[in-house]
Amino acid sequence: MNRILSKPLALFALVLLAACAPAIPEQPVLQFAPGYEAVDDGRFIVPGVKAGFVNEFTRRVVVEYTGPDAPGTIVVDPYARRLYYVTGPRRAYRYAVAVGRAGLAFSGTGVIQRKEEWPSWTPTANMVRTRPDLYYDYRAGLPGGLINPLGARALYLYRNGRDTYFRIHGTEEQSSIGRATSAGCIRLFNQDAMHLYDQIGIGTRVRVRSLAESLQQEGPFVDNADGYAVPADPAAAEALARANAERLEAGGTL
Repeated sequence: MNRILSKPLALFALVLLAACAPAIPEQPVLQFAPGYEAVDDGRFIVPGVKAGFVNEFTRRVVVEYTGPDAPGTIVVDPYARRLYYVTGPRRAYRYAVAVGRAGLAFSGTGVIQRKEEWPSWTPTANMVRTRPDLYYDYRAGLPGGLINPLGARALYLYRNGRDTYFRIHGTEEQSSIGRATSAGCIRLFNQDAMHLYDQIGIGTRVRVRSLAESLQQEGPFVDNADGYAVPADPAAAEALARANAERLEAGGTL
């Protein structure tokens, strides 16, 4: 004979059953992207890169490199917004960069003759004159630190012994990486700037691609809806990479 529980007893039974049920573990919210957590370098704690800013276009990866550059070379492609550090035959780290007007004003080769941790920064006289609202307060210079626009690390490109004023540096403006910016040279996530800085030495050769070189090596790039540089035709870009690789395999040049 079935027994019908009164409402109070039924509610009590449900509470007991709920108490005995296994707890469902909470899924952790991923605040910072793996590999881009906060870093304490002894001077400052570099904030982690928010997970939303690290994606297939901006994550540091090891890739097959089909360019003609020797191991130990930094290759900057301001049009594809990529920077390569060639580590071996047909192998390279690929970093995403943000590119400002100054980053598009230089092409060709040079060498790293200065590298700085937490570099100071001084706006040019022209910057102060044209945008005093932004730069006047910093006309005497800004010491290195978390709010400095050169970020945690900076590499200074020289040509024929003279400073080109072309900089590869970190930034705290995490949302800018992989996108075009109105000012500046070549920016990386601070974590990527630190990673690159630790691998290279004074005298490292740098090649900054021209638009023609970028098209030959990477194919045309366009901005997607989120402002990231992506191949205009992914299938054509893959075919171009295969053709470049086959040409290098056969001993040809690009």
